[in-house]
Parts: sequence; C-alpha cells; structure tokens
Amino acid sequence: MQYLDNWEAYATEYTDKFIDFLPSLLYAVFLLVFGLWLINIVVKYIRKYFDKKDFDPTLENFAVSISNWTLKIILFILVITKLGVETTSLVAIIGAAGLAIGLALQGSLSNFAGGVLIIVLKPFKVGDFIEAQSVSGTVKETSLFYTKLITFGNQLAIIPNGQLTNDNIINYTILGIRKDAITIGISYTSDIKLARDILMKLLKEREEIFQDPEPQVVVTELADSAVNLSIRFWATNENFWDCHWYAIEEAKIRLEAAGVGIPFPQRDVHFYNHSEEDNGDNNS
Repeated sequence: MQYLDNWEAYATEYTDKFIDFLPSLLYAVFLLVFGLWLINIVVKYIRKYFDKKDFDPTLENFAVSISNWTLKIILFILVITKLGVETTSLVAIIGAAGLAIGLALQGSLSNFAGGVLIIVLKPFKVGDFIEAQSVSGTVKETSLFYTKLITFGNQLAIIPNGQLTNDNIINYTILGIRKDAITIGISYTSDIKLARDILMKLLKEREEIFQDPEPQVVVTELADSAVNLSIRFWATNENFWDCHWYAIEEAKIRLEAAGVGIPFPQRDVHFYNHSEEDNGDNNS
C-alpha cells in the first residue's frame, strides 16, 4: 500500500508539473514551426534578391547558406529559452559544445575558411573551367565547405574548399582566350621550310585562329627520330578545342600530301642462331 501511495504521489506531482509546463511546450513547438516557415520565406526572398541583382552565383549560394544557418541557430536559441533553459546556462552549454565541435571538426572549419577565401579572392566563378587537386572540370557550385566540378567525362568531382585554397589553381576561362602549342615531328630528310609554310598556311586559313597575336611554327627540338615543330596559336575559349583538333588533323593530311615524312618510333630487332654456334663448338 505504501508503494502504491508513493506511486500516486509521484504521478500527481509530475502530472501537475507537465500541466504547468504544457503551455511553454506548445508555445515552443509553435515558435519552432512558425520560425522554420518564416526562415524559408526569408531565404527565398534573399535568393530572389540576388537573382534580380545578377550577383555571382558563388556569392549567392554562400550568402544564402550563411543566412539559412544563422537564422536557424537564432531560432534554436529562442525555442530552448522558451522551454525554460536559462540564457546563462545556454551560453555556457553552447560555448562548451562549440569548443568540442571546433576541435572535432578542424577540417570542416578549414573548409569553411577556404570557402570564405574563394568568395573574397574570387580565383574562379561558376561556369569557369579550372584544374586543381589533379582534377579538371567546369565549376558547378561553391558551397560553404565544398566546390563541385563537372569533369570532361560528365562526372561530379567534389573538392573540399580547404584543400582547394591551399593548392595551385589553373583557371582556363578567366582570361577569355587560350594559347595552344602542338608538337608535330617530321623526318630529318624532310624540308623544314616547306613544312613550316604548309603549317602556317593552315593556321591562317582558319577564321577562329587569331592573326594578332600572329600564329607561329618554330623548331623546338632535334629529337632522336624526328625534327619537332611546334604549332602555336591563340583562340577564344569557345573555339579553342575545335581549332586544336583541326590543326592536328590538317597538319597530318597536308604534310603527307606534300611528301613531308612524319616518322614514328621504330626499333631494329636482330636474331642470332645460337644453335649453329653450339654445333660448331661441338664439332671442334
């Protein structure tokens, strides 16, 4: 009977406490739901504002992410406060949790700092073709912690911002034009001047190849089995690869048509009949 009385007393006590706490709980739930709804509206408004002003997509994604997380953290603090947690205790808890999380997520903090550097220094933007961390691709998105590239093979490469900002970055797009250098080997018996004239003619016939700066054909090396000529020209980013492939194909077709030899690696193999030598030794 005493156990039953104690249970009833506990049940009555905690029921009364729950009833007293229920308004705060309902208010906190309402605040959470309403706050998340309001945050979504604010974030959409911020995104629309950036779209109207035609800001850099990298800056837009970064600003939207920062705003979203900042508002959610503020909402979390308000909800916890309405549940009766004292502000001083909450600050102490957040400080301790922040220290522990900071130590555990040093790499993530480094990536966050890298994202900030990318936004401030702007080594590239969305749509640029870059090479970094041994990966080449078109920048699709730069978020708080990672940068996404679409590779030439239509694959998604995700690179941490911390590693990205601490490595060399080659931006092929930012200057608008690119210079190509294609090596073509001709045989030592071929006429170098004839080969140069042929290659220069094909470079001048292509409208997409810049004539200022003027294209060049120069001898770069007297290699083991060929005299190497370098075809050098400038083109816009949009026309670069078409001009590159055109120069390679036309160079081979026109040089061969003019009788200019294009050598390829060759190797002489000598066979020895050791069985005859062995027989001669045995007869002696």
